[in-house]
Amino acid sequence: MKWLEMSTENCTVQRTLDLVGEKWTLLILRDAFNGVRRFDDLRRHVGLSEAVLADRLRKLVAAGILKTVPYQEEGSRTRQEYRLTGKGRDLWPVIVALRQWGETYVGSPEGPMLDIRHSDCGSAVRVVVECVEEHAALSPREVTVRPGPGARPRE
Repeated sequence: MKWLEMSTENCTVQRTLDLVGEKWTLLILRDAFNGVRRFDDLRRHVGLSEAVLADRLRKLVAAGILKTVPYQEEGSRTRQEYRLTGKGRDLWPVIVALRQWGETYVGSPEGPMLDIRHSDCGSAVRVVVECVEEHAALSPREVTVRPGPGARPRE
């Protein structure tokens, strides 16, 4: 079965994009990875309306990507912080890959906004696709893609 003969209704890329494929959702995740946890801080930094932010946060919590944790500042009512779950932290390579591509093709002439380095040795961090046996970085031309067990014929 070839790609165009397969149904895409159970495609994991499509399912992932259904959860995190909106621009604002990815920007919320970017900020969450950089330690922004509170609604007002997210709204101010990402620059979107309260309604849109509330909707995206609700979806991310429902999907198990973020969780809410109560906090209370002195003299104020209890509010919720939004923290990444394990499922959410597993999206970090996706955000780093988007940043890496952006720095290469649409980056600022002044250089990157963020400089991501390995804490132990100080080297720059990058995302690669590698073979699990040889641990070597691969290009799309060096891989073979075949239908998996979840592939279904297109109707």
